[in-house]
Amino acid sequence: MNKRLCIRTFFAVLACTIAVSPAFADDAPGWLKQAASVRLPGYEKDTAAAAVVNEQIVNVSSDRKLVITDNFAVRILNREGRRFARARAFYLSGTGKIRDIKAWIIRPDGSTKYYDKKQIVDVIADSNDVYNEGRVRIIDATGDVDAGFMFGYTVVSEETPLFYQDKWTFQSSIPTVMSRYSLTLPNGWSASSHTFNANEITPRVNGNTYIWEMNDLPAIPDEPMSPSVANLAARIAVNYSPNTPDRIANRVFTSWGDVSVWASALHDPQVIVDDSVAAKARDLTANAATEFEKIRAIGTFVQNLQYISIDIGVGYGNGYAPRSSTSVLRRGYGDCKDKANLMRALLRSIGIVSYPIVIYSGDPTFVRAQWPSPRQFNHCIIAIKVSDATRSDAILEHEKLGRLLIFDATDQFTQVGDIPVHEQGSEALIVAGQDGGLVRMPVLPPDSSLLDRSIEATISADGEMKGTIRERAFGQSSAIFRSEIRSLSSNDFHKAIEGWLTRGATGARLLHLSSQDVPDDSRFDLNVEFAAPRYGQVMQGRLLVFKPVFVGRKRQVSLTDTKRSTPIEIEPIAISERTTFKLPQGFTVDELPEAVKLETQFGKYSTKYEVKGDSLEFTRHLSMQRTSVPVEKYEAVRAFFVAMRDAEQAPVVLIRK
Repeated sequence: MNKRLCIRTFFAVLACTIAVSPAFADDAPGWLKQAASVRLPGYEKDTAAAAVVNEQIVNVSSDRKLVITDNFAVRILNREGRRFARARAFYLSGTGKIRDIKAWIIRPDGSTKYYDKKQIVDVIADSNDVYNEGRVRIIDATGDVDAGFMFGYTVVSEETPLFYQDKWTFQSSIPTVMSRYSLTLPNGWSASSHTFNANEITPRVNGNTYIWEMNDLPAIPDEPMSPSVANLAARIAVNYSPNTPDRIANRVFTSWGDVSVWASALHDPQVIVDDSVAAKARDLTANAATEFEKIRAIGTFVQNLQYISIDIGVGYGNGYAPRSSTSVLRRGYGDCKDKANLMRALLRSIGIVSYPIVIYSGDPTFVRAQWPSPRQFNHCIIAIKVSDATRSDAILEHEKLGRLLIFDATDQFTQVGDIPVHEQGSEALIVAGQDGGLVRMPVLPPDSSLLDRSIEATISADGEMKGTIRERAFGQSSAIFRSEIRSLSSNDFHKAIEGWLTRGATGARLLHLSSQDVPDDSRFDLNVEFAAPRYGQVMQGRLLVFKPVFVGRKRQVSLTDTKRSTPIEIEPIAISERTTFKLPQGFTVDELPEAVKLETQFGKYSTKYEVKGDSLEFTRHLSMQRTSVPVEKYEAVRAFFVAMRDAEQAPVVLIRK
């Protein structure tokens, strides 16, 4: 029997085995034993593991509760794959529970090990929260497995759904043999679905049961500059409800306007302006002359409030509702939606209108317009209505709401007038009642995040280089510096900068370091004095060879692989560098690299050399647009990066007169 026929036979047997096998037993259940007998297709030799069974069975009871059974089996293919031998069961302590969780391993010799309640660890889902009703039960078998082992688990959970919507992801970073989502509904209910990242999947329908299934799915590699694995994976979004006309009561949204109206009812009542809020706003804006300065003063204050999340009543909608503005101001902390809500109240007290925006933070291409659902978002920011007097690249022109300045009140490093790079271009929901809806966030031009670098260096006859580096970082480039300097101790920041220097020249030393955050200009300044012994190589007693590119980009990525499986996500960036080398006495330039000029739809790069007396001036410029390049055009992107790398490795040759 060939491998594909063997796997198809396994699917048929598996369906019966799961149906008739006891749900739990000390011995491995029949479905897991059957999975262990499957002969896997030939995978690449570095494949860590393969998911043989990835299944979720959802039953909606007549009282509208969900009983969910998850079955998962993974074959460990090498020692790196041991990390997949872990069962995780999420639940909300207020509205859900884990009825049971058990796991097994089947060794290559057929013997088994059973994990029961004694091996379960129950932890908070988000360790950054003071209190969170989200909990996770874990069975960790990573220390008990090795190549050739099968690990499997079954989790039975119960919850009350906030929405009659669900989602299922078929793929992951490892190959999957069989992935299935099954939904059984009460009489008089029906379901529909959207498929993303794959051809439309039509469910098999048997009575009240809907089954979506995919087989023989490849692994999704984690490649540089790619979308997230979760965004690339084939997945479905499911709506289900009673066959009645009241869609909001049924907790199913047929338009983004529906979602906006629903969310507005949670957010707007919490914008409370009392004497304390009004007094704080007056105090913050006392020295602000313009609309933008007032917004910046309030935004900076809210950003610097401590981020603390206390999620209570999440299953009843409180995970989507902010706390009152008065409460957040009094306590001095809050999560993203709390901060956005407090900022709305402070702005309202000085006559400025604003709206919450819910967004997916982490991948700007994740949200899909075809599925109106709050379940697509994980973060809350703010849209501030501004007059024509306020100018910024972060302004969105909305047909109903007017000019809206987009701002993330949680990101401590991104200032008013700028947008975090991972949110730029994302589809997001403006929560504004009937006027709200899904919009695309602005994409700021590369020059808004300019890194301007000036280097003055002197090279001696024996190859030592000494000099200064002055960097002026704007926008998202400045946010990177703020993040580093606030998260690191002074000593660790010093080491990080020295490490940056030594990547350009082995043995380079940091002699002096100073920095300054200039918030009024959304700028961060860095000044470095350095020495790099043996930077230039002396050859034949008369030649001195050195690379004109001394320091690289801090977020440097090199696309050198000849093959690619995923799209290339290019982030906006602009770097301008001018380096002046004072040449050693008695030497003159013998050879210079060719000047480079690259121009593509996604980026531009250029270098230039000019000899002026006893000095060599070298300039380079890089500008890249936010864009997603399909994998079919990878070679063009790779060629750009390879040409840029080659240009930055090209040496200058000096000769003794």
